[in-house]
Amino acid sequence: MELKSLVRPSGVLAELKSRSKKQLLHDLADVAARESKIPQRVIFEALLQRERLGATGVGRGIAIPHCRLADADALVVVFARLATAIPFDSVDGEPVDLVFLIVAPELSGADHLKALACISRAMRDAKLVKKLRAARDKSALLAILTDTSTSTAA
Repeated sequence: MELKSLVRPSGVLAELKSRSKKQLLHDLADVAARESKIPQRVIFEALLQRERLGATGVGRGIAIPHCRLADADALVVVFARLATAIPFDSVDGEPVDLVFLIVAPELSGADHLKALACISRAMRDAKLVKKLRAARDKSALLAILTDTSTSTAA
């Protein structure tokens, strides 16, 4: 699995203006609902429930909130770069400005884990993270995320 295969143009957001973790999850659930045809509220509630188990802020300003849903028939990934970093209960206590949301089918065990691994591995690349933070707009973000030289196989 590669990063470029996970991200679709309609799932990339630049300069998202969410001001809290809850609002961010709500905003991301809106986009995922359009991508998946699953009601926004169902996605949002599943994300809140997952966050109660443990925050998905992985550190260095990056979060990967995710959930599995019985109604999902395909993997949906949404990427957002926030206009301003927000608190997210990250493992390092740092605010978050780069977020990948994953909504997976309930029985997608391997694909869900592969997507998480792929995104996690890609976000360990300091040069890639720096490029994402410096990108000026959605098209630049999409170009970076789908560039085969930065797309990490899982």
